[in-house]
Amino acid sequence: MSSVPMLSRRTKIIAIVVGLIIALLIAFSVGVNTYVDWLWFKEVGYGGVFSTMMWTRITLFAVFGIAMAAIVAANIIVAFRLRPDYRPMSMEQQSLERYRLALTPRFGLVVGAVAIIVGLIAGASAQGKWQTWLLFWNSEPFGVKDPQYGKDLSFYVFEYQFWRFLLSMGFIAIALCIISALMVHYLYGGLRLAGRGPRMNPGVIAHLSVLLALFVGLKAVAYYLDRYGMLTTRGSITKLDGAAAVDIEWLLPAKNILLWIAALCALMFAVNVGIRKVLLPSMALVLLLVSAVVVGGIVPALANQFSIKPSANEREEKYIQRNIEFTRKAYGIEDVKLTPYNATTTPDPGAISAATNTVDNGRVLDPAVLSPTFAQLQQVRPFYDFNPQLDIARYEVDGQLRDYIVGAREMNTGQLSGNQTNWINRHTVYTHGYGFVAAPANKVDNTGAPIFVSGALGEEFTSEDAKAFGSAVQIKQPRIYYGELMKDYSIVGKADGAKDREFDRPTAKGSEGEQINTTYDGKGGVALDSFTRKLVFAAHFREKNFLLSSAINENSKVMYVRDPRSRVEKVAPFLKIDADPYPAVVDGRVQWIIDAYTTSNAYPYAQRTSVADAAVDSGTGRGTANQPDADINYIRNSVKATVDAYDGTVSLYTWDETDPMLKTWNKVFDGIVKDKSEMPEDLVSQLRYPQDMFKVQRKMLANYHVDDPQGFFGGQDFWKVPDDPTRSGDAPQPPYYVVEQLPGADNPNFVLSSALTAARRENLAALVNGTYVDGKPQLSVLELPGDSGVPGPNQAQPKMRNDPSVRRELNLLTSGTGGSQVVYGNLLTLPVAGGLLYVEPIYVQSGGQNAYPLMERVLVSFGDKVAYEETLAKALNTLFGQPVTDETEPPPPQTDPNQPTPTPTPSPSEPSSDGDERDAAVQDIRAALEELKNAQQNRDFEGIGRAEGKLDAAIKRYEEADGSGS
Repeated sequence: MSSVPMLSRRTKIIAIVVGLIIALLIAFSVGVNTYVDWLWFKEVGYGGVFSTMMWTRITLFAVFGIAMAAIVAANIIVAFRLRPDYRPMSMEQQSLERYRLALTPRFGLVVGAVAIIVGLIAGASAQGKWQTWLLFWNSEPFGVKDPQYGKDLSFYVFEYQFWRFLLSMGFIAIALCIISALMVHYLYGGLRLAGRGPRMNPGVIAHLSVLLALFVGLKAVAYYLDRYGMLTTRGSITKLDGAAAVDIEWLLPAKNILLWIAALCALMFAVNVGIRKVLLPSMALVLLLVSAVVVGGIVPALANQFSIKPSANEREEKYIQRNIEFTRKAYGIEDVKLTPYNATTTPDPGAISAATNTVDNGRVLDPAVLSPTFAQLQQVRPFYDFNPQLDIARYEVDGQLRDYIVGAREMNTGQLSGNQTNWINRHTVYTHGYGFVAAPANKVDNTGAPIFVSGALGEEFTSEDAKAFGSAVQIKQPRIYYGELMKDYSIVGKADGAKDREFDRPTAKGSEGEQINTTYDGKGGVALDSFTRKLVFAAHFREKNFLLSSAINENSKVMYVRDPRSRVEKVAPFLKIDADPYPAVVDGRVQWIIDAYTTSNAYPYAQRTSVADAAVDSGTGRGTANQPDADINYIRNSVKATVDAYDGTVSLYTWDETDPMLKTWNKVFDGIVKDKSEMPEDLVSQLRYPQDMFKVQRKMLANYHVDDPQGFFGGQDFWKVPDDPTRSGDAPQPPYYVVEQLPGADNPNFVLSSALTAARRENLAALVNGTYVDGKPQLSVLELPGDSGVPGPNQAQPKMRNDPSVRRELNLLTSGTGGSQVVYGNLLTLPVAGGLLYVEPIYVQSGGQNAYPLMERVLVSFGDKVAYEETLAKALNTLFGQPVTDETEPPPPQTDPNQPTPTPTPSPSEPSSDGDERDAAVQDIRAALEELKNAQQNRDFEGIGRAEGKLDAAIKRYEEADGSGS
């Protein structure tokens, strides 16, 4: 009989050494990353969060790992001790004998190795459930009971998941015990597949009976928990979440029956420990399987198909009502203010004139379009950059609420070139951005460029708008060390007596090589004040210069995790973060404001939705983050977070004081979220209705504005989010922030608004508006009549563009030889004068490499009327045939002291006097567009103004020659 081959002593030593090296490398890597994390949490002042997470994970790892290892090891030892002294001889046993001879002397070592492996896997799995455990242990009541069992909803949201986790670990433990027991019993002859006599020894039968009794007992517990799990499952007929008619009327009784059958079968297995026969457990297994198939599967399925489905609208009514009620509660839409809005299509100029708070704030700058314009006009150096999606903020200036397009001028190290890219420059010189750049959202200069009012490098802007903004909004610290584009680490701080080395900004003259340097003196960053820390960061970033470079000195600090979203996610891992942080000036400092949410997927009877699906729109991915593809059925904007752009300070403030989830997490982390009363007033004034939550709510409102179960079952009155008509593809239209005075409101507000259309038609069905009134969130809906003929966005925009005069001018704008293209801005839907006004800015971008969009025209529509002019005021006056708002000529472009003086572009030649006037006008339009392109590329603001004037004059001559002048 051949023996199992043995490893040589040399091979064993090599294997042990290699294993130890691998283990040490893994331990070193984990240790370095953990230490770097600890230093970061300590620096931002949230060390308690790190400690709570780490100790909870370690505890769960140890408890479940040791428990699983002990259970499996004890089971193997029991199986080994039950091995028979005598085994009937057979070919099977002869084949196994050599393995027994090899294993038996090392049995303890093998058991230990198996236990360690099982324990490590179980511990790793358990530590990942640290949030589940903390919610279970610290749960706060919701104060709302489920409609079926009368349990507080905290049981489902906080406790149920942990009980399910314990149950799954129990099943895994028993399953491993059964498998390992079968292997040991087979190896040592207690379980035989061939030969004479019984296949199992009595001791084996008793052992397996105990394990099966435990397994089936756990199955009884699973049936008990299934009864509560029904309240979050999806119905097969209505496709609604929550127990449906078949669940309550058939499946619930079936679960109760199966629970008792499982308990009976567990008892039969337990009794068999004494009897030690095969018949009784066999009967128990057959009974359990047959009853599960028949009682738990076939009977409910037949009842659903032949009893409930034929009259589903009546049988499901009660459960649809539950779904409606609890879905509206879960998404915070139960108190939505629904207002009938019988929109007129006949404009009333007097009513339009009275709607000055909305009309005068009509936004003609699109934050999704203008990032290249901000970059070209305010970039100054190639390494300065703006987020691809700019933001909208509002400030009270001269006693009026006004909205502004804003962006932080950040350092984008990806734009460094040449010598700038070496390690010293990349990480110790180009460390930060500079400036909070803002422009009024409702106006442009006479070139179509934004009128910048803040963020100048060097001399300040001098326009009246800039003076008014600067008087109302004073920026004391414009440096941006933490921002959305800050993906790399920076090292700040200089040696005592050394010169400043960080590039701060160019001088007012802006010539190459002329710059102002600075040294960071804020509290952000982790000190590199010891060799150990330098070594750790060298290992973490895989960069030897932490140890070798003279740029790192006794005062150096390293900044990392600099993106505002990432910082908030790290200090508050229980929160879901909005995709779009926005900068604001709060008490003189630039702060990133981030909306944060508590969510759950275990709210009874509430309909689940995918956050990723609800939040995606035509702007997703262009400067905003993609939300994870996770299903939720509960959401609250519980926290407003800020990240200081200079020192990285993360502050968390309670916003929804009634949210049980936030109360629970605040208990877990010892009150890391500050009270709402501690929020600075300047910060409160800059808060806006949360964007991602609004998107989720509007998706749910599309169906759940219907509160009648029968109407809901039919679905005839459902709405949908329209596709964005300004973008190619079928991505949903994003909601838009606007300053407007909603019907019935006393004052204008900063509103997040979205149009909804009928589910099966493109007619406008409703306007959903989210805003804050007296510091409280208010979601309202203007609902149009079902037979309304008001066009939705995808009907209104084609009608506007296809108006003969508009189409002709749009064609002219792209007919030049420079490859100019028309860029359509956001299509706003504004409720004014009892009707709906559509406003869409039109931009033109020349074909050059550094070209950027400039506003050329504003397209407006009310009912069947369309107008197309240089400004919103002119367009409205043309639309209604009489002055409804004051017209002011756009100002000339501001002179930027940081830009070189451009070279003038020559004017186009005059047409011959005997040429056709219409063709001559077309030639002039093309020449003006070419001149505009050259002026834009040279950043010649005066030239842009001249070209725009020539373009306007040529278009008017074309209209006169063509007989289409308005």
